[in-house]
Amino acid sequence: MCRGVSIIEARIADAADGWRLDRALADAVPTLSRERLKVLINSGAVSDPSGALARDPSRKAAGGAIFNVAVPAPTPAHNEAQDIALNVVFEDEHLIVIDKQAGLVVHPAAGNLDGTLVNALLHHCGGSLSGIGGVARPGIVHRIDKDTSGLMLAAKTDRAHEGLARQFHDHSIERRYKAIVSGKPAPPVGKIDAPLARSPTNRKKVAIVESGKRAVTHFKTLKTLRNAALVECRLETGRTHQVRVHMASIGHALLGDPVYGRTKQAHREILETLNFRRQALHAARLGFIHPVKNTVLAFDSEMPADMQELFNNLDV
Repeated sequence: MCRGVSIIEARIADAADGWRLDRALADAVPTLSRERLKVLINSGAVSDPSGALARDPSRKAAGGAIFNVAVPAPTPAHNEAQDIALNVVFEDEHLIVIDKQAGLVVHPAAGNLDGTLVNALLHHCGGSLSGIGGVARPGIVHRIDKDTSGLMLAAKTDRAHEGLARQFHDHSIERRYKAIVSGKPAPPVGKIDAPLARSPTNRKKVAIVESGKRAVTHFKTLKTLRNAALVECRLETGRTHQVRVHMASIGHALLGDPVYGRTKQAHREILETLNFRRQALHAARLGFIHPVKNTVLAFDSEMPADMQELFNNLDV
C-alpha cells in the first residue's frame, strides 16, 4: 500500500450483476459516493485482485467480483476563503444559486490561483461545500466562462452534487442565455446541432469537430438591433464555449468575443466607447429540480448594466 493511500476491498453484490461499475461499487462501498468512485475509476485507482486497472465507470459489473479501491488520504485544501462579494439568489443547506459577475473565474487554475468563485464560496459557506469536485473545485457542478455573467449553482453536500450532476448529464436542467450577436439571424429562430471538441489546431479553442460530443443550441431572436441582434439561446446540452462557437458557426458571433468573433468596424467603435471588453453573453435563466427536496426551482436574471448599455446603444 502506498503511503497516504488506503485500500478498500469491495465485493460486487449478486443483485448488482450487470450494473455500471461505478453504481455497483457505490452500492458496495456506501462511504464513497458514485461521483467520487467515478473519479477514482478514471484516475486508475480501482483494480481487480490481479492488479488490472478498471478505467471505465460504465463497464458492466459482475456479481461476486472483487475490486480494490485505492483512496488517497485527504489533501489539505490550498484554496483560501476570501471575502469576495457574491450576489446570492437562493440558498439552503444543500445548494446555493448565485448571479456571477463578469470577470470572476469559477475555480482556481493556472494563472488564477485565488480570487475565484470557489474562494468566495468557501468564505460565504464557511467551508460547507461538496467534496466531489476535488480540492480545486469544491461544490462546483457546472461552470460558465470568466467573462460570461449570470446564474450558476454550487452544491453544499455530496448528495446535492450527485443529484444535480445527474440532471446535467440527463440534460434536464433549463438554461437560457441572452447574447448580443453580430448581424441578424435568418431565419430568426433555429436549432444548431453540431458536435464540439477541442480544436485540433488550437488547443485553447473549441471547434465543431465530427468526432466531438453532441452539442445542441436552440436560438431565438428577441430584438433586431443596428447590425446586430439580441438572441436567446436555450441549451439542450452544455459544452464548453457552446453558445459562442455555435453562434459564430452560423455567421453571428457574439459581440466582444475575443476568441470566436471578428468585430466589425461599426461595432468596434461602440465597444471601445463603452469600454465593453467581454463576450456579450449572460446566463439569464436557470431551472432544475431540487436534488433533495424534489421541488421545482427556476430563477431569472436581468442583463447586467454593461450589456444593457450595449443593447441601448445598438437599439434602433
